[in-house]
Order: sequence, then structure tokens, then C-alpha cells
Amino acid sequence: MKSSKHIKPSPSNALPGRQTVMPISQNHFVTKNTLKPPFPDHLQQIIFGLGCFWGVERKFWQQTGVFSTAVGYIAGYTPNPTYDELCSGLTGHNEVVKVIFDPDLISYQQLLVIFWQSHNPTQGMRQGNDQGTQYRSGIYTSNDEQLTLALKSKQHYQEKLSALGFAEITTEIFKAPEFYYAEEYHQQYLAKNPQGYCGLGGLDIPFN
Repeated sequence: MKSSKHIKPSPSNALPGRQTVMPISQNHFVTKNTLKPPFPDHLQQIIFGLGCFWGVERKFWQQTGVFSTAVGYIAGYTPNPTYDELCSGLTGHNEVVKVIFDPDLISYQQLLVIFWQSHNPTQGMRQGNDQGTQYRSGIYTSNDEQLTLALKSKQHYQEKLSALGFAEITTEIFKAPEFYYAEEYHQQYLAKNPQGYCGLGGLDIPFN
């Protein structure tokens, strides 16, 4: 039987949270660019969830053309949650990474390929040994064009996986609701703690 951490709470059962915004540094520990808006007008934003956000964030800040990354919480009910609240399974939020990128240097499609190839999108409310609603696969888009391309990429990767006998993709894809920054110590965690935990791993099935 699944534990409650594998099922999103209802809004009425979610923790109440708070109005106080999480304080974080202004600049990215690695890129030195700003973590918080406003961002330069030519940049775009996409938010990904694919398991523990420490390794996910490092994967994306390492890409040429990525201006900035930040870890946080999205797609739940509790305003400005803490990490401990997230781990309770009573916020409904997912652990995610906000990626700010220059489309002239790295395309949105390239980021989608990295997303699909860097985790197992068929596992529902878990990723590897990390279990719970906060580890679900998700793409949270900034506009309708991103949404359409994300859905097309899901269909394409599903066809690849199905042909090899893998299960249905469980990735949720929709326009991004409000993003809440995670605590300062989580931001760029693996740059500050190089020996820290990283559970990131894909299926070794190429997207293309």
C-alpha cells in the first residue's frame, strides 16, 4: 500500500504556509548572475522537476547558454513552504529547478532533450530511491509555445520508450504556477558541497 507521501494532499489538507518570502542571495554561486528577476529581456525561463533538485540544478548550470538556475518548489498548495514541510508530503509541491537561458546559445528543445535523458520519467511519485510527491517528473512552462513543444517531446519520447517495453510516462506538463525559492543552503548545493548526494540518472535511451 502506498504511503501518504505518494499521494498529493487536497488543498484543504495542505499545510498553511506563510506570506514571508524565503530570503536568498541575489547572485548565483557559480555563474554570478542574478538568481531573482528581473532578468535581461532576451532570456527565457523554464522550470523542470526530475528528482532531487541538487543534482538537477548542477546538470543545467553546466550547460553553455544557461544564464542562471535556482531551486525551489512548485505545483502544490502551501505558500512559501520550507524544505521540512515539503518532506512531510503535505504541501503538494514538487522539487524543481528554474532555468534561465539564452535561446541564442541553447535552445529550449536542447533543454527538453537534457530533461528527458537525465531521469526516468515513468516512475510516478518517485525518482530512484527518492520517494514521495516532491520527486515527481514535471515540466512547467512559461508560455503556450513552450507548452506545445513540451507535449510534443513527451509524445516523441513515449514512442521511443514504448518500443523498448518501458511503461507510460508520468510527467506532468502545464503552465507554471507560482514558484517559491528554496532555502539558501539548497541553492547551488553541489557547488558548495561537491561531495554531496546526487541521485540523477536516466534510462540510457537517447531522445533522438
